[in-house]
Amino acid sequence: MFTSLSGSTFLRGLALTICAAAAPSWAGSYGELVDLYRDWRAFEEPPTLDGAPDYTAARFARAYEQFPGFRERLEAIDTSEWSTAEQVDWHIVRAEMNGFDFNYRVLQPWVRDPAFYQSIWTHRSDVPAHEGPTHHAVVELWTYSFPLSSSEQQRMVKELAVIPPLMRQARDNLTGNARDLWVAGIRDIRAQLDNLGRIRQMSGDNASLKLLSAVEDAEAATAELLGWLEARAPEKTGPSGVGRENYAWYQQQVHYVPLSYEQEEMLLQRELDRAWSSLKLEEHSNRLLPPQRAVDTEQAYDQMVRETSQQMLGFFDAGEVLPMRAYMPKELVSHLGPYEPAEKRNFFTIVTHHDPRPLLSHFYHWFDLAEIQEFPHPSPIRRGPLLYNIFDSRNEGTATGVVEMFMHAGLYADNPSSRELVWIMLAQRAARGLGSLQAHANEKTMGEAGTVHVNWTPRGWMSNEPELLAFEQHLYLRQPGYGTSYVTGKYLLERLLAARTQQMEARGESYPLREFFRELRDAGSVPISLVHWQLTGDDSDIRRIMRAYESTQG
Repeated sequence: MFTSLSGSTFLRGLALTICAAAAPSWAGSYGELVDLYRDWRAFEEPPTLDGAPDYTAARFARAYEQFPGFRERLEAIDTSEWSTAEQVDWHIVRAEMNGFDFNYRVLQPWVRDPAFYQSIWTHRSDVPAHEGPTHHAVVELWTYSFPLSSSEQQRMVKELAVIPPLMRQARDNLTGNARDLWVAGIRDIRAQLDNLGRIRQMSGDNASLKLLSAVEDAEAATAELLGWLEARAPEKTGPSGVGRENYAWYQQQVHYVPLSYEQEEMLLQRELDRAWSSLKLEEHSNRLLPPQRAVDTEQAYDQMVRETSQQMLGFFDAGEVLPMRAYMPKELVSHLGPYEPAEKRNFFTIVTHHDPRPLLSHFYHWFDLAEIQEFPHPSPIRRGPLLYNIFDSRNEGTATGVVEMFMHAGLYADNPSSRELVWIMLAQRAARGLGSLQAHANEKTMGEAGTVHVNWTPRGWMSNEPELLAFEQHLYLRQPGYGTSYVTGKYLLERLLAARTQQMEARGESYPLREFFRELRDAGSVPISLVHWQLTGDDSDIRRIMRAYESTQG
């Protein structure tokens, strides 16, 4: 059951969660939650069918018959005497169960979304799990080093063996009529065919016969699915968005974003307008300065990256902005791409060739991931990636929010012109989010959402971006709320900073910025509304979410 907290439980949370998580035996009701969580995660993992995860209608029908039992177990747990942090964990489990329910009733990626069957991922995601609906047996190509050792070849053979039966299963499961998802998904399956060719090429003469056979079988099955998808594409005529009502339910009950569809739309438009108007004011302020130019040589780019990254680390440490960890110097720069000539630059590399710091600020992502790996959260429920991209408001929102926060804290005191880049990045994120939101309402097609994205990105920096544009809008159509999470999460983060600052001021206590980011870090990669509750004791957002849920049950 859900129980509102009084102020007396303020900030008991994390310490008690740590104690509960460290206990040798799961004594008490919190232990019941942990046991339920483990059973739930085992249930959510699908059984296999012919060596591949089973996403057939029959399997889901059986699973959905069992599903209410997990809800009943969760709702039977009395949380009234728990710490705030423990209650937050209860809501995380609830959010995941709601995600399963929504996927079964509405989203149905295994039925509507061919990209769900993409099996080969060439890059590590910068969030705790892959963005968008992803099946349970993907090949993480980025974890392999070529030429492959004997043991790595064996691992590759085993992982590739999933692809043929999964591709065959896809042809039976994909009965949906979502046109944009269908057409865009063809590109992902075609990319898989290309990536299998890359595996063959990178394996070279070192490849065993078993590996070559596994690649060939995966290629044949992928090519067959690709042809099948292309042949049926003209038949697909239906919408791909989930609709306003479903979107709002998903955001509130799964991702714990305490906003209505209309509130999100207003917020996205407000941030888009603010970014454009702030850019104009920034340009006016900088009008007497020399125009900012992008570097045009590899040497100049490398030097700029070295200098700005060192300046940022000093800003974080000596400026008392972030609590420092040993992993931060490496994670700050290791994911930044190399120099690119002007004609090959996409939106993000255009920015980095003017000044890497706005994107390096967004690379707070990698601090989050290193934290998960090197300092596992004491709560077993928060230790790994949350299912169904529930982390998006926290991870994408924080990465977006700190770009502006660091600017206001003084990051660009040495180069005011770079402040313009911050507003350009915010405008791009607000524009793409607004377009994706309206696509989910089925008020725009994916292509029309892309037009908003392009037209409202300043300086025409998205005008020559067909690949990036297609990737982003496709992802946001596949995963409701992801396109808006950058801005909605940023808003919730700013709101949290405001609430904690006011709270500490009222107590007459100092509250350094570094302490805020320490508290945020230690809470883990969970929805910001839940972090807000844990850090402030204010559960009004959570009560609003629960009331909205109750209103749909009668």
